[in-house]
Amino acid sequence: MPAADLSPTFTVGELTDAINAQLKRVFGGGVWVTGEISGYRDQGQHTYFSLVEDIGGKKAMVNVALFANVKRNLRPMLASNRLELQDGTKVRVFGTLDVYAPSGRLSLKISDLDPRFTLGDITASRDRVRNALTVEGLLRRNAEHSIPTVPLRVAVVTSIGSAAWHDFTVELGSSGFGFHLLSFDARVQGDQAEEMVIAGISAAVEYGADVIAVMRGGGARNDLAAFDTEGIARAIATCPLPVITGLGHEIDTTIADEVAHTALKTPTACAGWLIERVQRFVDDIETKWNAIAERVSFELAGHADRLESQASRVVTRTNSAIERSAERLRSRQDRLTRTSVTLERIEMSMMEKERRLALLDPARLLERGWTMTTTSDGRPVMSIADLSQGDELLTRVADGTVTSTVTATTPEEQ
Repeated sequence: MPAADLSPTFTVGELTDAINAQLKRVFGGGVWVTGEISGYRDQGQHTYFSLVEDIGGKKAMVNVALFANVKRNLRPMLASNRLELQDGTKVRVFGTLDVYAPSGRLSLKISDLDPRFTLGDITASRDRVRNALTVEGLLRRNAEHSIPTVPLRVAVVTSIGSAAWHDFTVELGSSGFGFHLLSFDARVQGDQAEEMVIAGISAAVEYGADVIAVMRGGGARNDLAAFDTEGIARAIATCPLPVITGLGHEIDTTIADEVAHTALKTPTACAGWLIERVQRFVDDIETKWNAIAERVSFELAGHADRLESQASRVVTRTNSAIERSAERLRSRQDRLTRTSVTLERIEMSMMEKERRLALLDPARLLERGWTMTTTSDGRPVMSIADLSQGDELLTRVADGTVTSTVTATTPEEQ
């Protein structure tokens, strides 16, 4: 206790001043500090956050104050390097240490920032992931997948309702093609971005999309930090479906871009890429259809010409056949006419002969008083030399037959 009585006693204000004086004496006009931003928040015109470091599973932390005047001075430098201060960003800042008497908190009041440190950390982190994927042969694995000829079933992993989502859907909607969208909401920056993007890709595979589009809108270079993580890179590289990216940046290329099947600059470019593939298919089909139609028209015209030629030959041959048949008919008709005349003549001749024969008919002669004598066996008696005494003779007269017997023959004297 006596020793305690000899120690100086400070009021709170005096102690705060003494600490600040000591800090100023030890750290001079300021100190450079590296760490990761955590708890970033704006309060009015000023900004406050913590710089944290993980040391063996335990966190070391220092409070940081970024006042409005310094913030204004740093803004052009941050913009030119396309950086934005936010949770998760690793920074190297310069400032003075100070204990704020009303709260008793030690704070680092920033006056400057080294952009090369942050950019270098982004590059180094990106290089580590790239090298790991290259060694495992994953860097271009997704690029080996084939894009369907007509990729109409599209899974979209992005922040639903954001400008990126709006630009993408409006562009597809204006195409006139029947795209079917499967949307998977995911944060695209911040602590939960990596986890949500990976989950979205996994869910898109389960739903069986033709292609997966991972997108976000524009922003600062370190806004893309999630898409340089190994988790998202592996999810894309090992995805069994082709993945296209449109991360809203014109200059930088993320690891996600490098492992994707196709990397495009913006969500609008992603939509345009899909539309172009479908349009190419439609144009190809129309070209082929026109070629088929032209070929069919050509073939039909050729067949029509051949049919017309054949029809003309058929008509000509038919007419010739008809003319020949008519000629043959006329010839036969003439022959028939001549035959008819001949038949008439023959008929008249026959009638004449019949008339003459009728005159020579024995019956007619008998009617005129002639007789006809034959032997009993029917031989006509032509001479008495043919007769002998006792022969029986038959004599036909007009109204009957007389039978007689030869008793004597007397030759006629000349």
